[in-house]
Amino acid sequence: MPFDLDSVLTPRSLPGPRSAELLERQGRRESNARSYPRRLPFAIDRAEGPYVIDLDGNVFVDFLMGAGVLPLGHSHPELVAAAAEQLPRFAHGLDMPTAIKDEFTELQLAMLPESMRETSKIHFCGPTGANTVDAAIKLAKTATGRGEVISFRGGFHGTTHLGMAVSGLLEQRQPVANTTPGVHFAPYSYCSRCPVGLTRATCSVNCATSTETQLTDENGGVLAPAAVILELVQGEGGVIPADREFVTRVVAAARAAGALVIVDEVQTGCGRTGTWFAFEQYGFEPDIVCTSKALSGIGTPLGLIIYRKEIDVWAPGSHTGTFRGNQIGFATGVRTLKIFQREGVLANVRARGQQVAGIFGQLADVPQVRDVRGLGLMWGIELHDPATGQALPGLAKTVQQVALHHGLIVELGGRGDSVVRILPPLNATEELIEAACTLLVGTIRRCAAEFGTVDRGDITLVGADA
Repeated sequence: MPFDLDSVLTPRSLPGPRSAELLERQGRRESNARSYPRRLPFAIDRAEGPYVIDLDGNVFVDFLMGAGVLPLGHSHPELVAAAAEQLPRFAHGLDMPTAIKDEFTELQLAMLPESMRETSKIHFCGPTGANTVDAAIKLAKTATGRGEVISFRGGFHGTTHLGMAVSGLLEQRQPVANTTPGVHFAPYSYCSRCPVGLTRATCSVNCATSTETQLTDENGGVLAPAAVILELVQGEGGVIPADREFVTRVVAAARAAGALVIVDEVQTGCGRTGTWFAFEQYGFEPDIVCTSKALSGIGTPLGLIIYRKEIDVWAPGSHTGTFRGNQIGFATGVRTLKIFQREGVLANVRARGQQVAGIFGQLADVPQVRDVRGLGLMWGIELHDPATGQALPGLAKTVQQVALHHGLIVELGGRGDSVVRILPPLNATEELIEAACTLLVGTIRRCAAEFGTVDRGDITLVGADA
């Protein structure tokens, strides 16, 4: 371990002078749409393993990991070596076959459940998760001859025009008039805030009943859809694992209606939930799988969809993308899978996930903690006002800032950004999880106690020399 955790997870003042200079220059020259530097005010010098070092020498434990694109941490030496070896050989190949692409494809198919390995095909898309969603919906419409799509409240599928159209976040949709037509939203199994107003004690998975009715009501106004698209753990929506019965019934209803089932595994895929894909834990086989983010293992962009062979109805050139032949990403992706297999990374995800559950379980007596939930190494802590049930985005933001000033990078999400989220590296050690998650629990306790249950706005930074 290159850094001592006790020395890393200590207070510091941010931003330092060198970081402040670059942040100011960025503010003058880059788009107003930039987001992460507004909440994480530092400029990066380098990163290795689970650590990020800023220009002023501050070291942070990174539990954001490039929004989940770095399953083995930053600059893994074997992945750096694989990229360096491939770079002078061949870097960009459109959709031409190469030996390294063939090996990558073979290994990706081998990671599927055995029943899907010989019945699936891969399509390499543009290198973003949003483009895989575009490709999946486009394929579903082409294969079925239909045009309607069912999506779910709280879902997030990207900020392209189509990705935004099937995402629930109104903040991004409102400024853009006339998004893609034919998209219908159904309730998702968000049990701590039941979308149909029930309690856990009275729940009969009526959220699934709503989708079933939507797909069968001959006077319901929704034509038979081409596809139903969902996340099995809503990531940006607040780390909400879907209820198993909900998924079973939605999938059955979709298939009865002749709709294809698209599973967005952009964030949950590549081992994040403890299996290579989250759908493996839900007992069904999707028609189309979207995957991207962590495919290369090192942050070099890749995106692909995996789908049943019988729906491969595209004509040549139907869905292309100049950067779909990223040979560097194929080389590092191959090495990533070999490391996963050699080092038992999926087993580590499951073990560390249980460890996180135990540590975060200590928050059960904090009134402002509405819910703690997660799967594998994808976790969220939802904060609310216990007197009103309303979200507490100000408290979540304060927790993020205090954690950052003590050396831990975490993310926010959910309704009103009231969910504190973590995406640790999948090879995280027991020691790292213990130290970082214990710090986060202590931060939440301290901030909740000082925040109070009435004030729901932003407050002055707590517990840090800022």
